[in-house]
Amino acid sequence: MRLTSQKDDLATALTVAGRIASAKSTIQVLSHVLVRADEGRCEVAATDMEMSLRVPLEAAVEEPGAVVLPRLAGDIVRSMAPGAVTIDHRANEGVVGLSGSGSSFSLNCLQAEDFPELPSDEGEGITVPAGILVDAIDRVARAASRDETRPVLTGVHVRIAADGLTMVATDSYRLAVATSPLENPPADPREAIIPARALSEVSRLVGIAKVDEVTIVLSETRALLRIGDIRLSSRIIDGQFPDHRQLVPDAFEHDVTFDRAELIAVLGRIAVLAQRNTPVRLAFSEGTVSVSAVSDQVGEGHESIPVAFAGDPLEMGFNVEFLRAGVESVRGDELRLGLISPLRPGLLRGESDDFRYLLMPIRLNG
Repeated sequence: MRLTSQKDDLATALTVAGRIASAKSTIQVLSHVLVRADEGRCEVAATDMEMSLRVPLEAAVEEPGAVVLPRLAGDIVRSMAPGAVTIDHRANEGVVGLSGSGSSFSLNCLQAEDFPELPSDEGEGITVPAGILVDAIDRVARAASRDETRPVLTGVHVRIAADGLTMVATDSYRLAVATSPLENPPADPREAIIPARALSEVSRLVGIAKVDEVTIVLSETRALLRIGDIRLSSRIIDGQFPDHRQLVPDAFEHDVTFDRAELIAVLGRIAVLAQRNTPVRLAFSEGTVSVSAVSDQVGEGHESIPVAFAGDPLEMGFNVEFLRAGVESVRGDELRLGLISPLRPGLLRGESDDFRYLLMPIRLNG
């Protein structure tokens, strides 16, 4: 195989694909990237057997073929001077050459025959506006669990139906729900639990590809996302996802409205003290809320915000980072916080109900 590509194009393709390559697998080829050059198409691909990615590459092909490169090839190409870079590999040899702009590298490589077969690109999909998809991913994916002992909660429940796109994620301490109407929804509902990691990659890839639409193809075991000419495939998580409609309370004792920007600023200052397991305290009284944190190691801080609160005083504690994530995910100038009691979850919403963020409180001492 021999091909020539511009340094920036090659570095981008190798780096983007390299993010998918496994850093922990004991199977050596999974920590590498595949470069394949045919007469009419070149691509860089990677897989960790859970997720796979195929990225197109603009290149002039002198000899078609394929080779498996180490992930650091992307770092090497990025460090090279601007200009054309040539990849040269002879079939069945264990080295590959990278050269261009006066630089020359010889890297150990693996054979393309050892690379796993990538999932098919076939299937009829549902096209979703990229902006709507990315916005939903960015708002809910951070609420997914990172605990691999509960695999269902490491995913995002995606449902595309007549009422639009719904994405739900939870780690059992918080729950995020984003809903968006679609102009051309499918006649039959489609749903799947897709790993949050895969969807976060989709959000990143949309920015790289600069596309207006993303096509989602759901089979029984895999989700394929077409992002321009980029193809990302991920396994679908098998299991029963919690029903968010049963978890979100129907009514609240208090529905407190905040200036969202002001609350973000206050939480940012108080979060400096709310380290590790220190909760941020919200103490509501007539017309005001005191936001505070007390740390035995650092000290304490208090700040008051005027709010339209009436009734008996109410004090609640929350994980400050979880609370900030929810506040930041709300859109608009105003934020509503629905409250019932110190031991019942609070619900964050914006001016509309297209996003809901349910957050469990922390029991306060003293």
